Amino acid sequence: MWFYWTLFLMPAAAAYLSHAHVQADRTGAKIAMWLLLTLAIGFRHQVGGDWENYFRYLYWVTDLDFSEVVTMKDPAYLVLNSLSQELGWGIYGVNLVGAAIFSYGLLALCFRQPRVWVAVASAIPYLVIVVGMGYTRQAIALGFVMTALAGVGRASPLRFVILVAIAATFHKSAVLMLPIAALAASRNRYLTIAGVVVASGVLYSLLLADDVENLYENYIVAQSESQGALIRLVMNALPAVIFLVWRQRFLLDALQMRLWAWFSIFSLALLALLFVTSASTAIDRVALYLLPLQVVVFSRFPDVLSPRQQPAGFGSASRVRSDSGNRDIVAGAILIYYGFVQFVWLNFAENSPYWIPYKFYWLEAGQ
Repeated sequence: MWFYWTLFLMPAAAAYLSHAHVQADRTGAKIAMWLLLTLAIGFRHQVGGDWENYFRYLYWVTDLDFSEVVTMKDPAYLVLNSLSQELGWGIYGVNLVGAAIFSYGLLALCFRQPRVWVAVASAIPYLVIVVGMGYTRQAIALGFVMTALAGVGRASPLRFVILVAIAATFHKSAVLMLPIAALAASRNRYLTIAGVVVASGVLYSLLLADDVENLYENYIVAQSESQGALIRLVMNALPAVIFLVWRQRFLLDALQMRLWAWFSIFSLALLALLFVTSASTAIDRVALYLLPLQVVVFSRFPDVLSPRQQPAGFGSASRVRSDSGNRDIVAGAILIYYGFVQFVWLNFAENSPYWIPYKFYWLEAGQ
C-alpha cells in the first residue's frame, strides 16, 4: 500500500511546496512524471480486478493473421496484443504501451492547468490507481480522449474527432465522446456538427453495429450493478456543481467554457439517471470519460474562490498576500480531500484487495 501513497504524496508535496502556478513548459518535470506513471502502470504484476481477464485477448490473437485481428472487436487493442505476443512481451508489453498513452493524455491535460501538481495529485486516487491499473482498454481510450481535451481551444475540432475515433478502436464506448465536439463548438458550428454526425455514423457502423444487441442485453436488460457507482458519480457531481455555479470565474475561453459546462451537465444527468435505472455498470463506465472534469475544476478551484487582486493603493499588498494564503489553504484542502478518497478506497472498497499489495514485474521476476 505504501507504493500508492508514494504516487500520491509526490505530486501533493510538489503542489504544497511550489506555492505558485507551475507552467506547462516544465518539460523535465512532465517527462519524469510520465516515466514514473508509465512504469508503475505498465509493469504492475497481478494488480487490478480484471488482471486475469485481459489474458484472454492474448489467447484470442494467438496464431491469427493480421487481417483476421483487425476485423475483431476493439481492433487496435487486439493488434497491440498481437504485436506484443510476436515480440515475446506478453501482457507487460500491452500494459506498458497502454500506460504510456494513458499517462501522456493525463499529463497533457494536467499541464494545461494553472496548478499542475494539484491536478496530478487529484488524478492519482481514482484515475491512475483504479482506472489506469484496472481498466486497461478503457484507460487507453481515456488517454486519447484526455489528449483531445487538452487540445480544445488550440487545435481544430477535426483533431478531437480523430483522437476520439482512435480511442474507440481500443474501447468502443469512447464513441460517446464525439457529441461533445459538436456541443462545445463555437466556430464553424454547423460544419463541426455535420462532421461529427458523419464520423459517428462511420464509427457506429464499423465498431458498434454488430454489438449493440449484446451491449443492451449485458448492461441494460441484465441491469448489472457496479459497486461504488453512486460514490463515484457524486465525486463527479461535486465539481460539476462548482463549475456551473462559478463558471465565469474559471477564466476559460468560450470553447473550453462550453466544453466543461457540458461535462458538468452530463455528470449531473448520469447521477440523476442512476436513481431511475438499475443499470449502474453502464452508467459507471460512461462516467469514466467525465473524470477529467475533476482534474480541471479542482486544480482551478483555489483561484476561483480567491480571485487574484491587483495592488491599488494603501493596504492592497497585504490583501494580495491574504488572498494568496487563502488560495494555498483551499489547495491544501483539496489535497486532503483526495488523500481521504485514496485512504477510503484502499482500506474499504470491496475490490481494493485486487490492488494490494502493489507488485512490480521486474522485482517479482527476480525472486
